[in-house]
Amino acid sequence: MAEDPGGLWAEFAANPYAHPQIPYVAQAGCADGATDFPRHEARLVRVEEYGARADGSADAAPAINRALREVGESGGGTVLLGPGTYRIDDVVQVGWSDTTLRGAGSGRTRLSATRPLEEIVGQYGSRYGGDKSSWSWAGGLVWMCPADRYRELTGAIRARDWPFEGWTGNRRTHCAPLARVIAESRQGGWSVRVDDPASLRPGDRVLLRYADDPSHGLLRHMAGDTEGAASYDWSDRTKLLSYVPYEWPARIASVSGHEVRFDRPLPLDTRPQWQPTLTVCVPPLTGSGVEGLTIATAAGAQGPHLLDRGWNGLAAQCTWDCWVDDVHAVDVDNGFLMVAAKATTFRRTRVSGRGCHHAYACREGSHDNLVTDFAVDRRTAPAPPGTQTHGINVEGLSSYNVWAGGRMEMGTFDTHRGLPFACVRTDITCENDGQHGGDLSAGPLYGARFTHWNITVTNGRAGCVRIDGIAPFSATVAVSAVEEFGQTDTPDFEGPLHTRLQSYGTPGPAADVPSDLYRAQRELLR
Repeated sequence: MAEDPGGLWAEFAANPYAHPQIPYVAQAGCADGATDFPRHEARLVRVEEYGARADGSADAAPAINRALREVGESGGGTVLLGPGTYRIDDVVQVGWSDTTLRGAGSGRTRLSATRPLEEIVGQYGSRYGGDKSSWSWAGGLVWMCPADRYRELTGAIRARDWPFEGWTGNRRTHCAPLARVIAESRQGGWSVRVDDPASLRPGDRVLLRYADDPSHGLLRHMAGDTEGAASYDWSDRTKLLSYVPYEWPARIASVSGHEVRFDRPLPLDTRPQWQPTLTVCVPPLTGSGVEGLTIATAAGAQGPHLLDRGWNGLAAQCTWDCWVDDVHAVDVDNGFLMVAAKATTFRRTRVSGRGCHHAYACREGSHDNLVTDFAVDRRTAPAPPGTQTHGINVEGLSSYNVWAGGRMEMGTFDTHRGLPFACVRTDITCENDGQHGGDLSAGPLYGARFTHWNITVTNGRAGCVRIDGIAPFSATVAVSAVEEFGQTDTPDFEGPLHTRLQSYGTPGPAADVPSDLYRAQRELLR
């Protein structure tokens, strides 16, 4: 594709909420991207007061969990871990809002995990069938998840019935309607008109839920309504169809008559054939964080692909306005997992050790999350046969997520099918040696409005980074000169993709290319 001489940044600045290729992500992250997290420090407790030892001699998980539960149930506060090593034989569960688990720094406080999730919770395959391990993409040895939701999830897993992991409960039944959208609004608008606003209040956290129509117009719209999306065979993409309805968590900013305004622009049009509805959701974990510690495991070599035992670092599930800061995951199967996570910030996080399946995975209806100042270190042991390394993953109809300011010494920009859309990767240096995953039943690799902006590729490999020939309505800007080798993909959609390529071969800031698209958007729109 020939390079586009137009100035994409100037175009975006003139039309920030509905640009055809570049998504609006200035509000991604905790508390609209705030750098000061909403810590609750009126109550501080030390885990030693509950019997934990920092010498690694005994299981500290019961004491840590008692402290977290007591602080959380009393209204919130901070649980302090001192310098040293805390052995954990169980999951550390952050399950209460306004509750922080804080170590003395990732170089000083260490959680040393002795058992994988398949031993702690159980290993009963996947909700998609077959012998795949769901611990390959779910769960963490530190697990941020509302306590009731955690019990529901782990109870279903122990009953050999792996549940739906998103915003509406095991069977997607926790979605009582609040109001029906009765007029079409366009993507990028801020409000909708509803039939009955009586139960809606400013500040409410709700889901805007979209069904699909028989012709799969919703999925085509997520792909940018390209000509090729109309001829694509959506009907046999069983895994992708299991993600529908699309559920967008949003906070109500105001209610005026029948008009409901949200705290951010609409992710998609609200066309009547998709029955857009405001519903309740599983009560999320809010205002909670994990910071200042290392999660290390006793794992041996990396396991075969999709047979991970659950030596996973941290999972954020049904979190909203939460954060993870200065956390290091060492010798893990999966480093940091976002599962139905919303507006959660991962800052100063790092994955290192013997190699892992996913360093970061963003899946199953995760939206508006921010991963910033992150690092994926080169593996310390050769990859065993039959393993795969992905990198920074997004999938499962996830949207408006951002990776900004990162260093990757292994892995790739793993878009794992499942039609994610409107995500940004920016200001990243990458040794592009991983491969994307995703079963064909999960559908297309990319929806519309993916943007890769200021990316330095140290080994010259194009796959998953240069996307102007494969991702519809995408922008590839200031990416190193690269060439195809290794895994090479063909577009999912025939015909024109309406992509943009600018400043190809010259990564780094320029007059019309800010170095970090996310921060530039924040500066523009603050």
